[in-house]
Amino acid sequence: VPGSPAAAAVPTAPATPVAEQVTITTDVMKATFDSQGGSLVRLELLGYRDALDPKANVVLMDRSDKRLYVAQTGLITTQPGVALPNHLTQMTAVPGERTLAAGAKDLSLRFESPAIDGRKLAKTYSFKRGDYTVAVKHEVINQGSTPLTPQLYLQLARDGNPPEGESSFYFTFTGPALYTEAQKFQKIDFKDIAKGNTSHEKAADSGWVAMVQHYFASAWLSPTAGAREFRSAKVAAAPGVMEHYTVAMVLPMGEVAPGATKTHEATLFAGPQEENKLAALAPGLELVKDYGWLTVL
Repeated sequence: VPGSPAAAAVPTAPATPVAEQVTITTDVMKATFDSQGGSLVRLELLGYRDALDPKANVVLMDRSDKRLYVAQTGLITTQPGVALPNHLTQMTAVPGERTLAAGAKDLSLRFESPAIDGRKLAKTYSFKRGDYTVAVKHEVINQGSTPLTPQLYLQLARDGNPPEGESSFYFTFTGPALYTEAQKFQKIDFKDIAKGNTSHEKAADSGWVAMVQHYFASAWLSPTAGAREFRSAKVAAAPGVMEHYTVAMVLPMGEVAPGATKTHEATLFAGPQEENKLAALAPGLELVKDYGWLTVL
């Protein structure tokens, strides 16, 4: 694809849990973020009950001894010797409200990184009442003396295990997926990622990435047309972090001059597979709803 970003490496070292976490509660979700990278590390859906424990809510994302399913973002660049904040960078949460107040329509959470040679990243998550989409604004702040050419990655990471409670008589696809206008909906099997044998589209000027499982899904959406790469990888286990797989969308942000700030607006969806609502969010997003062997019907 003309103008697609150069191949800078997305960090593959697994993020390790740190003590500082921030939880945002709305009327439909309870989202916990880690100050390392400002990553979403747990997501509880307040309107859905767990299939194995009717007294508990569905926990879609989690980072524990048994599960790993998180949403991460950060910056990379092909500029030699230039380090930028990523999902391994310790960030600071700006003080503010953490619970959606009665009568309020929205709620925001902002993280700011320290300056790395004058280069900073701020990310703001904005939640709306009754909504499973989160607006995510990234701000690249160049306080250095030379121009930057950063790329933003939007990544979902998950272990390769099927969801607990899935019926052996009704198997559905669990794993990464992506969509482009050219190749449409593409599933990516965990086993193919492990073998380094993926055949998914690698670059396009539109599209999104997702993580799919029965009844629920998550997806990174970038509504503005423009060059992007699609990447998948296997991440080895490390102390405190289990083996897992990632799917990422990498987008060039153009040049950021000294003293300038450049922003990117993305959307993170994480919730139930309601076809009509998914179709309204992005082309083809309703296809994450997998009917298993019933698809032919």
